[in-house]
Amino acid sequence: MLWAAASAVALGFLVALEIAARHYGVRGPITNQVREVIFAPKSGPLLYASMALMMVVLTWRQRFIAVGAAIGIDIAFFAVRWALDAKMMFGNGALWVILGCAVIAVTRRTGRERVLLLKGVGLGLLLVAGRKTGDAWLLITWKTRPMVLDQYVATADHALGNPSWVAGRIVEATGPIGAHVLDWVYIQLAVAAVAVTLYQLRNVAVERRFPGHHLVRTFLVVGLLGPAIYMIFPVVGPIFAYGADGGHWAVADLWPDTPPSISAPGQMPFDGITPRNCMPSLHTAWATAIFLHSRKGPRILQFGGAFWLIATLGATLGFGYHYGADIVAGVVFTVTIEAAMRSLDRGWDRSGIQLVAYGATVFTALLVSYRYLSMEMAEHPWVFGPLLVLAVTSVVYGYVRTTQSWEPKAAPARQPAPQPELV
Repeated sequence: MLWAAASAVALGFLVALEIAARHYGVRGPITNQVREVIFAPKSGPLLYASMALMMVVLTWRQRFIAVGAAIGIDIAFFAVRWALDAKMMFGNGALWVILGCAVIAVTRRTGRERVLLLKGVGLGLLLVAGRKTGDAWLLITWKTRPMVLDQYVATADHALGNPSWVAGRIVEATGPIGAHVLDWVYIQLAVAAVAVTLYQLRNVAVERRFPGHHLVRTFLVVGLLGPAIYMIFPVVGPIFAYGADGGHWAVADLWPDTPPSISAPGQMPFDGITPRNCMPSLHTAWATAIFLHSRKGPRILQFGGAFWLIATLGATLGFGYHYGADIVAGVVFTVTIEAAMRSLDRGWDRSGIQLVAYGATVFTALLVSYRYLSMEMAEHPWVFGPLLVLAVTSVVYGYVRTTQSWEPKAAPARQPAPQPELV
């Protein structure tokens, strides 16, 4: 019943976004996904990552067959596109395999095996649908929010020392190599997420069931709730509001060389094509979720999760996509959601309720402070800067302390029985 209800809600949400996108004269997430059955996909690696998630429910023999079928279908599509001189991109084969497994589940499986295979298909399609949904939602943000609040966030960022301007100059100093590495990490965030998820779901094919909590659940909730904050607190980012990419809409061409001066902020109009997707930073949120879930993996996965978080922070700030205030809000946002998802899995208790309530309170206080106390934050950085760091640290500390108390206690080792002393 829970899966059926979740599927109905997801379908209703996609239909609503499709209608909204059509209202603005563009294709919605459902249409874009259906087109990728035949036309060149937007992201081939994403479709193959989705197929990899779906295959956690398959046996090794079935996985080899699925991969071979996907590659064979893509080769056929490549040949046709090459002959027609059409746009070249792989990924159709992976989508066909996912849909084929859905057909097999309905027509050839019964009982628990049918449900398990459908869950695997749903897991793969959710990753794809999440990307399409995000694209449609960003369209709605720039169509419905002509005014942005960048001046408030940039003013509040003085309390943190204008980290986006500092990181921007550091990235410029690293040259093209550093920029390319950070750009790849930023774009391929889903690759790291799939790697951690595959490790978490490695035993599904043997145990024939999914674990109670895994990374995909947190990813989906972050992606569902984050865009709602975009509508409440629309921000485009320093490279647009204070940089050359903003054109004549920018306050001035200051990023990353000259931090903006402290002056009374106000709402400012911006163009109709730039997403208002900065507050909170969802790239930071997702990278934080990857980091948290990688902690229980092998050492190489732990190093990978830490690297992805650090590199994502460097990219979001160094490319001028986010302010430091966005990063702080993104970390609090994710830790609170992760605490809620873990509490939902294990059963709500007092410690879980208190942790989620505290995180939500801190997150709300951050948004209110950025909007209504930005001048005070800029004029007293030695007061508000440490307070911001203390706020996010307190949420992280509360999460670590609470979740450690949830871990099962190891049974004490049995002591050997005393031996009689030889006389």
